[in-house]
Amino acid sequence: MKPLIFLITITMLLLLTGFYISPSFIVAVFGVFTSLLLLLLTLVFGPYFIELMSTDNRPPVVGPILNQLIHFEKLYDYMTSIAKQHSTFRFIRPTHSEVYTADPQNVEYILRTNFVNYTKGEYNTCIMKDLFGNGIFTVDGAKWRHQRKLASFEFSTKVLRDFSSIIFKSNTAKLVKHISLLAAAGNAMDLQDLLMKSTLDSMFKVGFGFDLDTLSGLDEASNQFMKAFDDSNALVYWRFMDLLWKVKRYLSIGSETTLKDNIRIIDSFVYRLIHNKREQMKNENHNRNKEDILSRFLMESENDPVNMNDKYLRDISLSFVIAGKDTSANTLTWFFYMLCKQPLVQEKVAQEVKKVTEADDGTSIEDFGFKLTELVLDKMHYLHAAISETLRLYPAVPLDSKSAQKDDVLPDGFKIKKGDGVGYIPYPMGRMTYIWGDDAEEFRPERWLDVKGVFRPESPFKFTAFQGGPRICLGKEFAYRQMKILAAYLVYFFKFKLVDEGKDATYRTMFTLHMDEGLHLYAFLR
Repeated sequence: MKPLIFLITITMLLLLTGFYISPSFIVAVFGVFTSLLLLLLTLVFGPYFIELMSTDNRPPVVGPILNQLIHFEKLYDYMTSIAKQHSTFRFIRPTHSEVYTADPQNVEYILRTNFVNYTKGEYNTCIMKDLFGNGIFTVDGAKWRHQRKLASFEFSTKVLRDFSSIIFKSNTAKLVKHISLLAAAGNAMDLQDLLMKSTLDSMFKVGFGFDLDTLSGLDEASNQFMKAFDDSNALVYWRFMDLLWKVKRYLSIGSETTLKDNIRIIDSFVYRLIHNKREQMKNENHNRNKEDILSRFLMESENDPVNMNDKYLRDISLSFVIAGKDTSANTLTWFFYMLCKQPLVQEKVAQEVKKVTEADDGTSIEDFGFKLTELVLDKMHYLHAAISETLRLYPAVPLDSKSAQKDDVLPDGFKIKKGDGVGYIPYPMGRMTYIWGDDAEEFRPERWLDVKGVFRPESPFKFTAFQGGPRICLGKEFAYRQMKILAAYLVYFFKFKLVDEGKDATYRTMFTLHMDEGLHLYAFLR
């Protein structure tokens, strides 16, 4: 709708100025404007009609890129409707095709079998770089391998695992106390907002060693950072649909001005964080047993100060923020939404938590944390299944794009050309009957359990919430542990009910599956 509004606005301005400016000038301006519009339409629709006539065994063409722009507010549902007809399909850009697939064989081929041919690519990197820089989500080659190696080491350490569990429990206990006050007063809450704040607090403590305490609402700088980061996430994603974003960035107008202002807030916050951490480490005489991730990266930077400069550390830090805050908080938001929609599932989860922790009515918040050991968490098969079922239908990253480096042929026989965007689509995949059966669109945690009630994992190329192959999410177990701790605390102490049970939740179209307008519900003490 945005381009249409722009055209109407320009037309109205031309008509109004016609009362004050000579008709010949207006005609000249209108002629230039019409020529530019025709040029733009030719650029958009010319390649589309050419590709429609192609007989080269390419994936079926479902429209020009303009179709994605028209359906942007419901983009993932729109792509789901297409995937039900074509498991592999493409949209046409002026410069290349954007191929999408929901076929698990193709997904495995892209993510593992021919991994080297499907990189983030220059096109995707150019769009994302202003926000994510050279973080692990935007780079390929040596920089990706370097960050992957560092992150792999950190996530495998028992020190980080134990430290993160303590932080998750501590911050969740704060969240429980906060919700208890709202429940006692009978007040509604936006659980998505509370989860975002809680996971951000945990991520900053685990990742950077600082207590933000955004849940209290007292730290204005961290609140500004969180809002700027979420808005930037959406604005950068909009670039994939906006054919004129580079022009707008050059002229510093519209959404690009807003993005630039947001990134300024983000940079100021993160650089100050890095500076404070470096000063803190100097005062502590380089304590080599630091538990937070940033401290370890700063120690690593001492060996390579040129390449691992503050800009590089900033980019790595933001990657951890989006991986640790958005994915967990968004998944838990949809998880509690589904528990409210299905009270029987909510009760099953609560009963399992109570049974395996052996908690009783007299168990305090602090005592519950002591009972929530690693061994106990591992026994929560139904909770694990319910979270996985949430990720199947509401994946934290609903769409992921790569770029083909060479001509290729996918396992389903469709040809890929060098420069094509090639993406797999977790959100539609979770709704495909040809992948999950006739009940694919139903929320049914039992599909993940064997006859003994033990969790049974699926192939990462069928259940793509954590990617697969060499780029499979290193923080998968980290994320499950955080989500299970948060979920176990909340369902043990509260029952949840939607404020408006007749309203269906929708998402905000961005890199992560953020619930639009939040999750408004009531909590009741059990």
